[in-house]
Amino acid sequence: MNTTMQPDPSVIGGVPVAPLAFLPDPAAVFEKRAGRFAFLADHGGNLAPYLRFLADLTALQARLARDLPPVMPLPADRIRIARESRMPPIDRTALAVDEGMHATLDRFLTDAAALEMPEPARLALSAVMAAGIADRHWLLDNILSDRIPDDSAAPHLFVGAAVQLHLARLAATLDAAHLVKIRTGICPTCGGRPATSSVMGAAGIESTRYAACGCCATQWNEVRVVCLCCGSTKGISYRSVETDEATVKAELCGECGSWVKILYQNKNASLDPIADDVSSLGLDMLMKGTDFKRGGFNPFIAGY
Repeated sequence: MNTTMQPDPSVIGGVPVAPLAFLPDPAAVFEKRAGRFAFLADHGGNLAPYLRFLADLTALQARLARDLPPVMPLPADRIRIARESRMPPIDRTALAVDEGMHATLDRFLTDAAALEMPEPARLALSAVMAAGIADRHWLLDNILSDRIPDDSAAPHLFVGAAVQLHLARLAATLDAAHLVKIRTGICPTCGGRPATSSVMGAAGIESTRYAACGCCATQWNEVRVVCLCCGSTKGISYRSVETDEATVKAELCGECGSWVKILYQNKNASLDPIADDVSSLGLDMLMKGTDFKRGGFNPFIAGY
């Protein structure tokens, strides 16, 4: 196990100006993620049953992304005002009571009931399906606020998956050219926190870093070697499990005491911002033995 704190030696940047953001193709994002979860499950050891369950849950997200009626695009005036005010166009605070969000949640819960899952997950799903409107508002508001109480992670997992589905479909109706930088560590589409960030390897954006929203699946450009929680460039260091050449590391901030995982897609193009966050729980266990607090938000990893 490697717990050495050290600076990142990688070269910063690979292109003069990287695009601000890449919006999701929901069906493609979830289908690829489901495949990654399935692959990781085949190599996941004790974590395999959970990874296999998430593969099925994410495959359901992909199917519903194709089958559900189109979401209503945001009004042009709202997009314009958001841009002028340097705000994200999607208003998360309104979605907990949004009819479209609740319709997506209802459909997702109904279809999820047909999946195989561990008994604790089945009980949590049944509880969410039986929940009244006030309780559903509470669950949705927690996910949309990027917070999940440790004692109710299981029901939030299903609601979080539905929120991911709805927000990704809503984000897909936007034009990335109309988005503006909000501030470090904030999604320019919906204002959410990143689950992880990735050093990219794709042609044209080599060695640039993109953070991935834990809810809407937007990926946006962030400067390398900067804390995604407080924006500081001081005291940034890295920890990994077993080897300095790991493709998933914890990026630590000595200023605010937070950490967020960073994935090196330039070393392994198959890495997924959500799936590989879950599969690298060993890193979370390592960091639990420190004074640093996790800064990335992923509804599939709450409670660990």
